[in-house]
Amino acid sequence: MARSQDEILDMFKQSGAFLEGHFVLTSGLHSPHYVEKFRVLEFPVLTEQLCAEFAAQWGEQRPTVVLGPATGGIILAHETAKQLNCRAMFTERVDGKMELRRGFRITSEDRVLLVEDVVTTGGSVFEVLDCARATGATILGLAYLVDRSGGNVDFGIPAHALMTLDVVTWKPEDCPLCRDGMEIRKPGRSGKK
Repeated sequence: MARSQDEILDMFKQSGAFLEGHFVLTSGLHSPHYVEKFRVLEFPVLTEQLCAEFAAQWGEQRPTVVLGPATGGIILAHETAKQLNCRAMFTERVDGKMELRRGFRITSEDRVLLVEDVVTTGGSVFEVLDCARATGATILGLAYLVDRSGGNVDFGIPAHALMTLDVVTWKPEDCPLCRDGMEIRKPGRSGKK
């Protein structure tokens, strides 16, 4: 039985993964909310439950590879692939560009499911999608934990988030929290330049 968005949000809140304050996101935008996905992913039972949702949504598509970006995508790809009984791979940044490394090989025979943790602008997903497309594989779609864009990012492939948050973001120059002098935090690290 699929979990509701409220149940997913409750998992994030109980694990300390849903934060409030003043944050700089990977995209460079500012926000009063931050999802620290590693706080929920640090609990293997919760990770297993979240990835079971991905497996239930995408299992009938019969993926042969689950692919995610380093770092959070590694955990999600591994657990989802375990549940789907297929291979898990990840991309990582080399000189600021996402690449398949470590001998990972995807062929035109593969059926690839992309996984991601949190999407705000979708930048990392588009980079992973480019890597996957370059292999000639069939791209089944994207499974991700949190859509911070409010549903505004179109990846051009089927995509399903477990939870959609309509979270306010601002460009740094327009941020009212900056104007009010509120202390800013820059959690996480994507390796983007």
